Amino acid sequence: MADALVIVESPSKAKTIGKYLGSKYIVKASMGHIIDLPKSQIGVDVENQFNPKYITIRGKGSILKELKDASKKVKKVYLAADPDREGEAIAWHLANALNLDNTQECRVVFNEITKQAVKDAFKTPRKINMDLVNAQQARRILDRLVGYKISPLLWKKVKKGLSAGRVQSVAVKIVMDRENEISEFIPTEYWSITARLAIRDSEFEAKFHRLNGEKKELGQESDVQEVLEAIKNAAFQVKEVKEKERQRHPSAPFTTSSLQQEAARKLGFRASKTMSVAQQLYEGVELGKEGTVGLITYMRTDSTRISTTAQDEAKELIQSKYGEKFIPETPRQYSKKAAGAQDAHEAIRPTSALREPDTVKEFMSRDQFRLYKLVWERFVSSQMSSALLDTLSVDITAGTAIFRAVGSKVSFPGFMKVYVEGNDDGTTDEEKFLPPLKAGDELVKREIEPKQHFTQPPPRYTEARLVKTLEELGIGRPSTYAPTLETIQKRGYVAIEEKKFMPTELGELIIEQMEEFFPEILNVEFTAHMEGDLDHVEEGAEDWVKVLAEFYESFEKRLLYAEEEMKEIEIEDEVSDELCEKCGKPMVYKLGRFGKFLACSGFPECRNTKPIIKDIGVSCPKCHEGKVVERRSKKGRVFYGCDQYPGCDFVSWDKPSVKPCPACGSWMIEKRNKQGTKLQCTSCDHTEAVIESDELAE
Repeated sequence: MADALVIVESPSKAKTIGKYLGSKYIVKASMGHIIDLPKSQIGVDVENQFNPKYITIRGKGSILKELKDASKKVKKVYLAADPDREGEAIAWHLANALNLDNTQECRVVFNEITKQAVKDAFKTPRKINMDLVNAQQARRILDRLVGYKISPLLWKKVKKGLSAGRVQSVAVKIVMDRENEISEFIPTEYWSITARLAIRDSEFEAKFHRLNGEKKELGQESDVQEVLEAIKNAAFQVKEVKEKERQRHPSAPFTTSSLQQEAARKLGFRASKTMSVAQQLYEGVELGKEGTVGLITYMRTDSTRISTTAQDEAKELIQSKYGEKFIPETPRQYSKKAAGAQDAHEAIRPTSALREPDTVKEFMSRDQFRLYKLVWERFVSSQMSSALLDTLSVDITAGTAIFRAVGSKVSFPGFMKVYVEGNDDGTTDEEKFLPPLKAGDELVKREIEPKQHFTQPPPRYTEARLVKTLEELGIGRPSTYAPTLETIQKRGYVAIEEKKFMPTELGELIIEQMEEFFPEILNVEFTAHMEGDLDHVEEGAEDWVKVLAEFYESFEKRLLYAEEEMKEIEIEDEVSDELCEKCGKPMVYKLGRFGKFLACSGFPECRNTKPIIKDIGVSCPKCHEGKVVERRSKKGRVFYGCDQYPGCDFVSWDKPSVKPCPACGSWMIEKRNKQGTKLQCTSCDHTEAVIESDELAE
């Protein structure tokens, strides 16, 4: 008979831990939360200290019964849910449901699921931390109050089925504010002059810098003509060469936010996918004879701290694989970046730096391997020496004008041998190389290229940019980013086009009402302050009931005011030119979760609906008979498919081009990044530029 029952959240975690603990322990999974607030009602008694009404989640009764039966057959019950607020709340609910003694040391936590970490954790169990529980409870009740109080009001005054959320509404407003910035943006003209120069067998580019010893703005074509006239017959000669060595330091190991951002940039993962795959790596992967092993530390953290044990292991790996020069003089530690960042856990890192990605690749799915490799490289590089770069700044005279060329080369790669952080466009920094140059060198002028540009509006948010913005503003916490972004898409408040967020009409309508009647909910400082209060509850410095009471006092007044003053909004149906193919009545434009769609005006007698299809002027590359049209997925994401569906099942997330590949004749797709738009063949390696970047040069 087993001595103890261990309860974790998932079967895969149970499987991994069970192998480490042996036959004296029964390890079972609760399948996440078992107890929660009811869905059918608010479940919070605001008149009685915000007392929550918890119930067993529908469908979880059999699991709870199984856990109760198992707990009666053992001497001890251990609760080993994840080491965060939510995990603590799950453990607390289980303790109450199983009638465990609250003074009992039954809580077991570990930052990584390895044999040693698990065994060490069971040597030092602790009591359930009620400060953590209360912080999670306060957040849950706070979100419930906002959602269940405002949503019925929106149903009544605006449209059935609408809803509002505390963090989600702020995220939608951020997206909407950016869209307003874009629509109100007025482009400004500017020009650049590039000289393509040569010396010996090398060519390089230099940009116009000064005229007559002064900085000159190229705001219009007449400014350009003045410069061109000044250099018309001038010889180009190197005036001055400045060489400088600079250091480039490695990035800190991953936090939840930076992992989501980098996985989006380098792997194209959505935030929810990143967290799902990271959970698999944390809970354990079967590594053949080695058995099931947790490959990364806990993936919900805003700490960049690293244990000395992990640092020592990284040093051992770096020394054997890359050499002594790649080890810094002192081990690197990174300070907390985010305001209010917690330091309960380490950063996200491999559980063993010695477990190199290629040695375990055969045991992983493609996604698991790619994410593990990213975590491993980021961590190992974070413990390596800085890179050394030789930078070169060259001033070149041409008559009374000065042109400048800037370049650099890596003299010592340091951490860059392993990893370089990506940019928001999915690229990594590229070094520009210059040929050997010295003062007095005569240069051959190949071409002078003046070019007109216009300043560009700020870009729409990608998932990586939005996560970064939420973190910088102190909105939400590591565990909330992925579900927040999923929620605002599922509810149809934002749509994704070309991997960027844009608000839907439905989202704009919600935010307009929220701004007028519940401005505090949308106020970034207010929301960040609430997150700070929840942190204080977790630290035991603030009473959770007091935090809720202070919020609800003003919130209740807003509710009463909105109930009286919010006008009922009737969304008029716009009649289209199309007739219903089922009954012959006119089709009208309706506003749904993902924007507009066509519906029969004869509703409810006729319930015919269809999407608004946009022809992009490209023949289907698969059946060659249909046309490619723009559609939206169930989550509101734009994709492209054949209008002959289901007869032809052609689909593409990227926009197909009307131009065939000049190399192989296959179809090409549009790919956009910070540098502009390029066409990429779907069958061969051919790519070609379409639009050059018009962004202002630094």
